[in-house]
Amino acid sequence: MSAIKAKNQMSNELSNLLIDIASKSRIASAQLSRASSGLKNEALNKMAQDLVEKSAYIIAENQKDVEEAESKGQSSAMIDRLTLTPQRIEKIAQGLREVAALTDPVGEVVRMWTRPNGLKVGRMRIPLGVIGIIYESRPNVTADAAGLCIKSGNAVILRGGSETIRSNMAIGQILRDALTESGLPEDAVQIIPITDRNAVLEMLKLDELIDLIIPRGGEGLIRFVAENSRIPVLKHYKGVCHIFVDETADLDMAQSICVNAKVQRPGVCNSMETMLVHEDIAESFLPEISKAFSENNVELRGCKKTKEIIPEVIEANENDWFEEYLDLILSVKVVRDMEDAIEHIEKYGSMHTESIITQSYANSQSFINGVNSSTVMVNASTRFSDGFELGLGAEIGISTSKLHAFGPMGLEELTTTKFIVLGEGQIRE
Repeated sequence: MSAIKAKNQMSNELSNLLIDIASKSRIASAQLSRASSGLKNEALNKMAQDLVEKSAYIIAENQKDVEEAESKGQSSAMIDRLTLTPQRIEKIAQGLREVAALTDPVGEVVRMWTRPNGLKVGRMRIPLGVIGIIYESRPNVTADAAGLCIKSGNAVILRGGSETIRSNMAIGQILRDALTESGLPEDAVQIIPITDRNAVLEMLKLDELIDLIIPRGGEGLIRFVAENSRIPVLKHYKGVCHIFVDETADLDMAQSICVNAKVQRPGVCNSMETMLVHEDIAESFLPEISKAFSENNVELRGCKKTKEIIPEVIEANENDWFEEYLDLILSVKVVRDMEDAIEHIEKYGSMHTESIITQSYANSQSFINGVNSSTVMVNASTRFSDGFELGLGAEIGISTSKLHAFGPMGLEELTTTKFIVLGEGQIRE
């Protein structure tokens, strides 16, 4: 067999495998969409119990992934993200229990109205169908994503990174077994067993079988998925989050919030990357907060006005305003007024999360109405832009694209609505 024929055969086999997986998911999604809340909750609690009981097996498989990552010289941060311990598995299990305790959105009638002819028209929540999730590094996503999809009545196809393939397969099989034992279709959760990147490309072609793709990972992965998918993609490329300290701000509050937003966990998408400061308070606020940042090892990169007030800061360049540092680095800009701050956010932001620190109700409303991001806050740290912190119970990701969800995505965002019409024999004249 020639090399070309062998390559074509491998491609066909991969394509057939993905079609088979997606077809089984489609069948399972129809069954799951009709499952009762009680049955879904029973399955989720069974999943949690089995993960804990079989933690030794999971850790043994995970250790193989860890050893391979270490042999390839992966960073300590990467090793930490993919390592599972009994405590981390218990936390994963607790997450599934919490999802089970949430209100089931499926079947909820979100609005009902009556037409002049007596017809009652409403909208009812239904599952999206089959969701494909493509993610990196963190094996906990396998269980987290599966739990949210099951509760919202969706089948899920999970494609994790090659660095966690053994961990993901082990967790996935336990979840599938729990579904079967609970009377639900095991194919509602499927793990793609192929690490070849071409598996992702084949998956992204299946627009007749998969309803939505959610990529979770770095900007490179998300752009790759968005550029190659025939299926709608919910995404956010990066989190360039801003805090605007306006001229009426309580400066002690502003310092506390800004330090928290940058320092508490700098390597995540909802940490502050740029601080905007009204020029009327810049000379009093910047020297004090720069000391607080210095004590927390934060490197400041400021505009020319910032550098005039704090000479030791590094002068920011144009690229800094677009940057998602994910590190203890912060851009600082002195702005003329609210309009200047909003224009900066509009130009350089990523539609993720912005906050204003103010004692003015009028200013807070102007900021809320003027900023076009998925989460807009008043007198709060951007670190609260998280499904759990916002009361969603959990999240499957954060969307900065407006169709069909915008911001942290919980159970409701994994559903859509259909029209229901209740009549008493009406006919159209």
